[in-house]
Amino acid sequence: FTPMALDDILLEAEEKMTKTEEVVQHEFAGVRTGKASASLVENIQVEAYAGQMRIRELAGITTPEPRMILIQPWDAGTIQAIQKAIQKSSLGLTPVVDKKFIRIVLPELSEERRLEFAKIVKKMTEDGRVAIRHVRRDALEHLKKETKSGGITEDQQEQAEKEIQRLTDEYIGKIETHLAHKEKEIMTV
Repeated sequence: FTPMALDDILLEAEEKMTKTEEVVQHEFAGVRTGKASASLVENIQVEAYAGQMRIRELAGITTPEPRMILIQPWDAGTIQAIQKAIQKSSLGLTPVVDKKFIRIVLPELSEERRLEFAKIVKKMTEDGRVAIRHVRRDALEHLKKETKSGGITEDQQEQAEKEIQRLTDEYIGKIETHLAHKEKEIMTV
C-alpha cells in the first residue's frame, strides 16, 4: 500500500461526484416532459444484428414538431425491431410505422402522469445524493488510513475532511438544482 497523495484522494472524490451528477442528468433526459426530445428514445436497446444496439446507433432521430419524434432507420430491415423496442420500453409510447419512418406522437401529459414523472425524478435525485454520500464516506476512510499510516498529518486530514464536505454539499446542491429545473419542465403545461 503506497500512501496516496492528499490531492489524489480529493481529485478522485470530485471525479466520482461529477460522474454521479452526469448520470443523474442523463437519467433525467429519459424522463418525459410535454416536449418531444430525441434523448427520450435514443438509448432504448433494440435487438438488431444479433445483438443489442441503441436506437441512436440504428437511426436518425428528429423532432419536427414540439410533440412528435421521428425515427428514420438507416436500414429498413430494423424498423420492426425498433418499433417493438419502443413498445416494450417503460415510456408508454405508441410508435407508428409509416413507410420508412417511425412516428411517435406524444400525448398531452395528464396532471397524474406529470406527478408520476415528478416522483420518478425525485427518486433519481435521492439515488444521486446517496451515491455522493458514498463517495464522501470512501474518501473520509481513505484519509483516516493515510493519517494512521503517517502519510498525512492530522491537520491535513482535518482540512481535507472540510474540503470533502464542501464538495459533497456542492454536488448535492447541483443535483438539486437539476431536479428543480426538471420538475418545472415536467409540470409546465
